[in-house]
Amino acid sequence: MTAPTIRSARADDYDAIVAVVDDWWGRPMTAALPRLFLDHFHTTSLLAEDVDGLGGFLIGLLSPARVDEAYIHFVGIRPDLRRSGLAAALYERFLALARAAGRVRVRAITGPGNTGSIRFHTAMGFTVHGPVTDLDGPGRDRMRFERSLDVGPGA
Repeated sequence: MTAPTIRSARADDYDAIVAVVDDWWGRPMTAALPRLFLDHFHTTSLLAEDVDGLGGFLIGLLSPARVDEAYIHFVGIRPDLRRSGLAAALYERFLALARAAGRVRVRAITGPGNTGSIRFHTAMGFTVHGPVTDLDGPGRDRMRFERSLDVGPGA
């Protein structure tokens, strides 16, 4: 099996991503990934492709309001490629991109019940905070992840 190739995303990758995201999660998720992320942040987002097509993606951005931060909004890995190291490879590529842009910290969030994401982020050197009550509105508690770009795996 050949490892997927990682490349910068393009705005026109949106349709391929939303075509699989609900299936990959097993529940409706497209509302969390509007087209604006690929239209406006494709240059800081990544796609992984292999002979079977889309293997994974990372939607990330360099914060325009917090000039020392980058943010990972959404990551998806095709089910047959989970636990293959692809998610870590996407993260490392994004962390390098953020570091090269002068960012000193990367943040992300997930729901408190997403124990797999919490374990993954911890293994990637992120500190975990939370749950933060009502972070995304009433009843929408979230776990916050933060990683300094001068410490941790791959630094």
